[in-house]
Amino acid sequence: MSDGRLRKHLAGLTVLGLLLTGCSSGERLASDFREEDGKAAARRWVDTEFTPSTLGKQEQLAEMEWFTKAAAPYRGMEINVVSETITTHEYESQKLAKAFTEITGIKLRHDLIQEGDVVEKLQTQIQGDQNIYDAYVNDSDLIGTHARGDYVVPLSDYMAGEGKNVTSPTLDLDDFIGIDFTTGPDKKIYQLPDQQFANLYWFRYDWFTDPAIKKQFKELYGYELGVPVNWAAYEDIADFFTNKVNGNGQINGKKVYGHMDYGRKDPSLGWRFTDSWLSMAGNGDPGLPNGLPVDDWGIRVENCRPVGSSVTRGGDTNGPAAVYALTKYVDWLKRFAPRSAAGMNFSESGPVPAQGEVAQQIFWYTTFTADLAKPGLPVVNADGTPRWRMAPSPHGAYWKEGNKLGYQDVGAWTFLKNTPPERRAAAWLYAQFVTAKTVSLKKSIVGLTFVRDSDVRSDHFTENAAKYGGLIEFYRSPARKQWTPTGTNVPDYPKLAQLWWQNVATAVTGETTAQQSMDNLAKQQDDILSRLERRGYGGACAPKLNPERDPAYWLAQPGAPAPKLADERGKPQTLDYDKLVASWG
Repeated sequence: MSDGRLRKHLAGLTVLGLLLTGCSSGERLASDFREEDGKAAARRWVDTEFTPSTLGKQEQLAEMEWFTKAAAPYRGMEINVVSETITTHEYESQKLAKAFTEITGIKLRHDLIQEGDVVEKLQTQIQGDQNIYDAYVNDSDLIGTHARGDYVVPLSDYMAGEGKNVTSPTLDLDDFIGIDFTTGPDKKIYQLPDQQFANLYWFRYDWFTDPAIKKQFKELYGYELGVPVNWAAYEDIADFFTNKVNGNGQINGKKVYGHMDYGRKDPSLGWRFTDSWLSMAGNGDPGLPNGLPVDDWGIRVENCRPVGSSVTRGGDTNGPAAVYALTKYVDWLKRFAPRSAAGMNFSESGPVPAQGEVAQQIFWYTTFTADLAKPGLPVVNADGTPRWRMAPSPHGAYWKEGNKLGYQDVGAWTFLKNTPPERRAAAWLYAQFVTAKTVSLKKSIVGLTFVRDSDVRSDHFTENAAKYGGLIEFYRSPARKQWTPTGTNVPDYPKLAQLWWQNVATAVTGETTAQQSMDNLAKQQDDILSRLERRGYGGACAPKLNPERDPAYWLAQPGAPAPKLADERGKPQTLDYDKLVASWG
């Protein structure tokens, strides 16, 4: 049996097993749980695990007591939830699920599977109308899909209606830094953020501040080595470390590289682009959290209705900025990264900077922070502090003030309408529990995937900021608002996202030019939008394609798509990292 068929066979057995072991509404296991048991458990967990916290001990116990009382109608039920396998969710599955059961009397199974499998299970439940899981931690990248699909429970409605009695008075939605990302075109909240991380610029602070290296760079390029503000400076720095530092591209006798990336034909190659690479180049229009009317996928919307991806329809997926973005990606991968990078995927490339040979990386996820701060690594000092830092990403030549500048991944609790109400209520309690202020600071320390502003600004992270290479400073800065996930212009993320890696891959291999790749992608996206239009998918926000016109018409209009620049390089610009961080204070 092939891997694919085996996986589907096992998935079918999993669904059957869940259906046979308590997925029906109201079915529960016998329970002798008492409220006193929950209170005693809360005291144990607060004393031993849920510390530090932004709440005082008595506030923590009061918050936990609310969960104990609110769970009374659901004690003895066994709830099933699922998320992808990352450190934050491992902590939830191994620690917080156990605590939740002991404090509430609701049995909890928190499964961990790969991100793609989460989406597959979600789609199976939607299409098959069978309750596989009672809640999903699903990327907010699907917000445009969820808001149009009529299968997700809008949390704004739920908290005010059916779920009012199981909504915590201390939930404090205003404290969630990603709540805008889980809000649909109708201004309703559809998902509750559980974890999030950004992709930023990463660099070797020790090399960038070395007087001899700084002197060499200035003599060669005429300006100071520092954090690149634009792609022209990034390219110079990449060239310097790969080819010219110390006359031979070596530091301490070892070959170094001025760039790191990945290029294998693999679904993760799509993330490399849909995770805001085009917006970094300057594709789309200004506007936060996503550009309007044209977003960073190049999709134009009018009154929430997607009207096209191609320049001929007013989109920007194959416009000059998008072609420039793809061209630079391929060029830098081949000229400045280790030769092996072109054959790597996301997971394989992630650990490479920790090996000590990479000077900078323009597209680096902060989820790797903990892995790159482990004692003994070549990129960590003897005292445990990192030799590297992270900073805002440089922008491309087409970028305009007010554009988004990078990506944040937001995993968020998602509830489906075909989940029985009692099971949904119990799962909603768990979703609030693992994001509650009592536990969220400790979870943030473990996983470094912040969702609450109060945790980012806590005394703990003030005292320990030096350990995290600029992560805390970034999340406390106004710059973080320019890092956002995929927005509401994308009406069917699963169908559209799979087009990206296939088209980018042919540009990497040289089978197509950058222009041909983006032309193909834009047309394929429009084909899917057309099919969604015929189905009426999304109701009042369903796609409605613009008629095709001469590209010159749209390129002459204000905003995106912008005409090709005569100079796609511009003047390189850098900033002193320490002055940049000080300016955020």
